[in-house]
Amino acid sequence: MVTEVNLNRRRFLGTAAMTIAAAQWGAITFAKTRPPDLYPLTRAMTWLNSPPLTDADLQGKVVLIEFWTYSCINWRRQLPYVRAWADKYRDQGLVVVGVHSPEFPFEKNIDNIRWAAKDMRVAYPIAVDNDHAVWRGFNNEYWPALYFADAKGKIRHHQFGEGEYEQSEKIIQKLLAEAGGSGHNVLVSVHADGAEAVADWNNLKSGENYVGYGRTENFSSSGGARPDQRHEYSVPKALGINCWALSGIWTMGREAIALNQANGRIVYRFHARDLHLVMGPSAPGTSARFRVLIDGLRRKTLTVSMWTTAATALLLNHECIN
Repeated sequence: MVTEVNLNRRRFLGTAAMTIAAAQWGAITFAKTRPPDLYPLTRAMTWLNSPPLTDADLQGKVVLIEFWTYSCINWRRQLPYVRAWADKYRDQGLVVVGVHSPEFPFEKNIDNIRWAAKDMRVAYPIAVDNDHAVWRGFNNEYWPALYFADAKGKIRHHQFGEGEYEQSEKIIQKLLAEAGGSGHNVLVSVHADGAEAVADWNNLKSGENYVGYGRTENFSSSGGARPDQRHEYSVPKALGINCWALSGIWTMGREAIALNQANGRIVYRFHARDLHLVMGPSAPGTSARFRVLIDGLRRKTLTVSMWTTAATALLLNHECIN
């Protein structure tokens, strides 16, 4: 029997069709029972970038467990730090394990995970956790999440959500020192850009949203949503802040929307430095053609970053608008 993961606990970005901006996550108390050391890793369905790691492989190693799902923008912004730690401390006894626990069905596709790992330069071992067995074993509830284990395999620290990078690296240094490694004082220097750039929290007035009817908010096309039906939608004359609408013939599913006929539009009024959109073609191996307008105009300064597989993501960097 497979236990359903409480996806309502996910407050971060990464949806099957569209995610908009982000909401920062603060400190969270870890209230559940600590997992029995690193045993849950043995429940992974398969591994990428490495043979399955056993207790013997991790004996005497400091281990950083990272829960991720490749369409999550909050994880993307954490990734440069984890990648830098994996590179810097590999020879000092650190093993980073990325546990890929998917939120949406398309993220269960092994080819998609393999493509994402290559595209996003995730070179450390990946435990594929499609049935969330490792997730449940760690009593985890968040993307992204970090668990820090000492050289004896005991979980000594955790970090949920973005931020606290200096503290996290100092934990790694402390655990390595306890294991007999040389002392470290210098922290990594990370200069991230594109989808990995640190969010501009001070100018953020738009949170995440979903286009599937199961969790969407502020959908404003005339007549409202028509779940699981082919329907012609229209855009109202005016949209309030953080409201969105469709134009054209679409089918709105629980987790995603599908364009049934060319020339459809998604319209959204937001206030943020970045807009992140996750989308994909209807058939694997094909492409999705689109163009982006801001305030009705194409911007010469627009930066577009594409993901090309069953899930395609769009990143827009632009000035804040009301």
